[in-house]
Amino acid sequence: MLDTVLGKLARQHDPNVLVGFDHADDAGVYLLTPEMALVQTVDFFTPIVDDAFTFGQIAATNALSDVYAMGGKPRTALALVCFPEKADIEILERILAGGLSKMIEAGCTVVGGHSIRDEETKFGYAITGLIHPQRVLANQGAQPGDRLIFTKSLGTGVISTAIKKGLAKQEWIDAAVKSMTTLNKAAAEVISATRTGEAAAPQDAGWSVHALTDVTGFGLIGHAREMALASNVSMIFHSNKIPAIDGALDCIHAGYIPGGLNANRDFAECVVTYEESVPADIRTLLFDPQTAGGLLISVSAEDAERLTKTLQDAGVAAVEIGEVLPVTKPMIRITH
Repeated sequence: MLDTVLGKLARQHDPNVLVGFDHADDAGVYLLTPEMALVQTVDFFTPIVDDAFTFGQIAATNALSDVYAMGGKPRTALALVCFPEKADIEILERILAGGLSKMIEAGCTVVGGHSIRDEETKFGYAITGLIHPQRVLANQGAQPGDRLIFTKSLGTGVISTAIKKGLAKQEWIDAAVKSMTTLNKAAAEVISATRTGEAAAPQDAGWSVHALTDVTGFGLIGHAREMALASNVSMIFHSNKIPAIDGALDCIHAGYIPGGLNANRDFAECVVTYEESVPADIRTLLFDPQTAGGLLISVSAEDAERLTKTLQDAGVAAVEIGEVLPVTKPMIRITH
């Protein structure tokens, strides 16, 4: 719906906008000097877990992710708070404390914010980061022959739905919370590092990363579609390599399907074809809307194995899940 509205608006022509909303990318990038650009993003949502501190952590992790997905470093944050007038103020304190804990971990300073009264609690941040203009990693640039690496598992959407229904097992909740409170900082630092650990432009790094995005509300297929369209390529994913959070497939089997998953499927499944052997639960999981999801990396074939191992050595649960193909129809193919 928002995409339709934005498409009707007049476009501003500012040569300093390196990445704007018309790119369907993770964050905006604005040139300040030949050596520095701003990375800006905003994200907030309603609680998806019962614990206030954990909700704050998840909201912060999710908001920070878009800066990491551009290759940037988060620097400042503004808190966005909607909170009921008669609710317990200690709950809000716990939410803010949870968010602050992740901002400290990210090295991002909270410099202010804005709050309003609202019957429904909502929380998040507007994040500003910094990046060298030549080091921006957009969702555009994937090349045929590239391998696709993913840094987290799928399933936060269906598990969150089970939580809301009061039907999630504790081990499912624990696994989903661990994923949603893990910053993409370590992965982003590896992606942007040279062999000696120095920051470098992508073309000078220890590996040729051509495109980068994080997998969030549109699900794996939705964000892969955006990368494929921006790069004028097609993709293939291997369903037996798609990682799932513990309990995610159980939630799908039990019918704990969020509305966002169905919306994602209605919108993007038209560009997907499946081999008959691809299981129905995996087909569903591919459209699951993620909160604070992992990074989808398009990297040259010769660097894929080494990048995957380096990410794993840094504690990132990276796995190769597919590859980039020359543009064809269907845009995305799922094999077993």
